[in-house]
Amino acid sequence: MKAVLDWLDHRTGYRELMHEALYERVPGGARWRYVWGSTLVFTFSVQMITGFFLWTAYSPSAQTAWESVYYIEHVMQFGNVVRGIHHFTAQAMIVLMALHLMQVIIDGAYKAPREVNFWLGLILMLIVLGLSLTGYLLPWDQKGYWATQVATNIAGGTPVVGTEVQKMAVGGDVYGHLTLTRFFALHAGLLPFLLIAFLVVHIAAFRRHGITVPDPKRRPPVYFWPDQVLKDAVACLAILATVLVLVFWKGAELGAPADPSENYSAARPEWYFLFLFQLLKYFEGKYELIGTMVIPGIVMTVLFLMPFIAKIRGGHAFNLGFISILLACCLGLTIVASKTDSDDPKYQAAVAEAKRNAERAVELAQGPQGIGREGALPLLRNDPFIQGPKLFAKHCATCHRYDGKDGTGRDVLAKEDGQEVIAKPSATDLGNFGSREWMKAVLTDFATLLKDTEYASWEGKPLGKHFTDPKRRMAGWAAEHGAKLKPDEIENLVEFMVAQTGRELKPALDPKKVDAGRTFFLENDNACGNCHAMSEAKKDGPLEEIASGDGGAPDLTGYGSDSWLKGFIKDPGTEKFYSKRNRMPGFGDRLSEKELQMLVDWMRHQWYEPKSQEENAKSE
Repeated sequence: MKAVLDWLDHRTGYRELMHEALYERVPGGARWRYVWGSTLVFTFSVQMITGFFLWTAYSPSAQTAWESVYYIEHVMQFGNVVRGIHHFTAQAMIVLMALHLMQVIIDGAYKAPREVNFWLGLILMLIVLGLSLTGYLLPWDQKGYWATQVATNIAGGTPVVGTEVQKMAVGGDVYGHLTLTRFFALHAGLLPFLLIAFLVVHIAAFRRHGITVPDPKRRPPVYFWPDQVLKDAVACLAILATVLVLVFWKGAELGAPADPSENYSAARPEWYFLFLFQLLKYFEGKYELIGTMVIPGIVMTVLFLMPFIAKIRGGHAFNLGFISILLACCLGLTIVASKTDSDDPKYQAAVAEAKRNAERAVELAQGPQGIGREGALPLLRNDPFIQGPKLFAKHCATCHRYDGKDGTGRDVLAKEDGQEVIAKPSATDLGNFGSREWMKAVLTDFATLLKDTEYASWEGKPLGKHFTDPKRRMAGWAAEHGAKLKPDEIENLVEFMVAQTGRELKPALDPKKVDAGRTFFLENDNACGNCHAMSEAKKDGPLEEIASGDGGAPDLTGYGSDSWLKGFIKDPGTEKFYSKRNRMPGFGDRLSEKELQMLVDWMRHQWYEPKSQEENAKSE
């Protein structure tokens, strides 16, 4: 073996190179405070390795970027681990950069003759921030897409050249395929090349002047190997262990596919840019340039001039105070931003909706339809579970509520005396429409079910208790007869009415109870059929009327079914429904057939749901 190594050394001189690398003298002995530079090199190396494996599966286009990241995260073996390591190591680099910068300034390692090396470190810091910013967009999910728009809009605010810089970054006037390919070229090509180049020069300059030690006489000098190498290795392993804990505990987030047509109010930069996001809140409108250009420009100028400031009496103390205040302000602004968001119900509702959409995108991608040639976005745009709440919030939540909210989980707000307050509903809460609970409430507690209608008005006049007055029709029947029904009679009638919806229910319908409820509906002394009309389809035949009612109440044929709901939403004022007594506008000319179908499917809870493990086991 020695002969082989001697031959290799004779040809390459590797022993001299190894000696040069490992036997650098460390004045004052090995210390933990010197590990930060090595940990930064280590984390960048991890980024390069994991980035390469991600690159092998990533496809940078507006129709394939999210889809390829989904493949990495959910299909590729260990892909989620590799992506998680890449994601959290990038964040670790930000923390390590701040610690390294603080250590360099505390030790005075920026003073002459090390000014150039300090400036190289500042350039490396900007490159790392550029890598973080460009990598944010690559999953092409909602969070990255909209956060990147904010960042490029800031760049667009640069005086004179801002518009052209923004167009160059975006690839035109519209965010799309060219934006993604440019950011990918920067993230995987130009910026890593620049980082490696400047890192080589930075290390060479560092080796030229050596380690700066404030008190070199405290301990005798040692070689870099093995004492400092051991400390560096322990620090790197600790960082890797922390990253792996985060990978298996949280994992790298993947939001729903980017949708330019959506108003994504949950957009926020990563935590290490939150301080800037919060800062911009204090400089809105014509003062925005102060937050985006002036203050960051002053900070970078002071950092650049620190080697010269240190030559002035008290300059080093000023530099220490400046960097301490700067980091404290960044930390404080980050905490304020996080606290503000945690106390904002609108933002929290937007976050919950974004999380729901992200989970749903994965469910649909893993479903029987899968991801088609048009990408994953159409899966969400055609999904009742996602689009139904939005349609309800837009068209229905002015009057109705869905479990007390607008369908998307947000409060419905109104202006009173110049302040936003939660608006009162004026129609029934439809959160459990068509369910057994809904039917039971109709039969036994109709007034409570329709209590919100007391806030409604018609032609400028308040309706008050128009629908809930126990002397009036259904409210009166429920109060006089429904509340006195025996439990089995209620259960049977509920089962019969629920059967009209045609929904898939859990537990499934009981045919005996349905038949008993049908009999009660038609033949009881105070039967429902006395007021309501109903028809049934005979086997292989048309609908046949089984109750004619008195013409004063809605026809309950297929009540809550797909066709009944679509007909009602289109025109609730027809003879089949509420006729002249109707107070609800028709939406036949406001909703397309596709939108109407998605809204109805959502209200009926008819959407794709993945099978549980038990269901899959039974089907197999």
